[in-house]
Amino acid sequence: MPHGTAIQEIRKGGFLLNDELRLIRKIQKNGNRIAADTLIRRYYDEIYRYVYRQTMDKDIAMDLTQEIFISMLSTIAHFDGKKAGFRTWLYKIATNKTVDYFRSRAVHRKQILVIDDLELADETDFIHQLEDADLVEQIMEYINELPAELQQIFRLKLYSEYTFTEIAELLSMPESSVKSKYYRLLRTLRREFQNEYDGD
Repeated sequence: MPHGTAIQEIRKGGFLLNDELRLIRKIQKNGNRIAADTLIRRYYDEIYRYVYRQTMDKDIAMDLTQEIFISMLSTIAHFDGKKAGFRTWLYKIATNKTVDYFRSRAVHRKQILVIDDLELADETDFIHQLEDADLVEQIMEYINELPAELQQIFRLKLYSEYTFTEIAELLSMPESSVKSKYYRLLRTLRREFQNEYDGD
């Protein structure tokens, strides 16, 4: 039986689920170029923003976004809407490509991590002080070695517009588990990098 996410995945841009599935089936059947272009246009800006917030570089974000959609088209024959919604599947590809990028390159990050709506004061204080590019790079290298599920939660919360509820739907997890894993990770980061954080 399809997951709730697959059933409820009616999003911005005027696409109904059935319209999206028709496009996917056309691509799967004969590689329909018009259907592929339509599907890519539907998600391009959203995926680009997700990647850009992690790279803070327009050219890199454009290249990675292109790679993500190339990967999507090359593997869409295996997509099964009964197992997961297309948006969920696409974000998994995007997350994996982003993780691969940071793992394969020594990236000098040029961004400041900003987290809104944190519920725990000590984690708030910790993250809001992460303005040192070298420290941010160390933290992201640490994140890149975590299990994929934890990385997805972390990246979707920080770098997309997803709420805990939406992340739970995307990953087919209870919302309480998503929150628990996220805040536990923040506490771990605070412990792991406390010396660097306090070392100014």
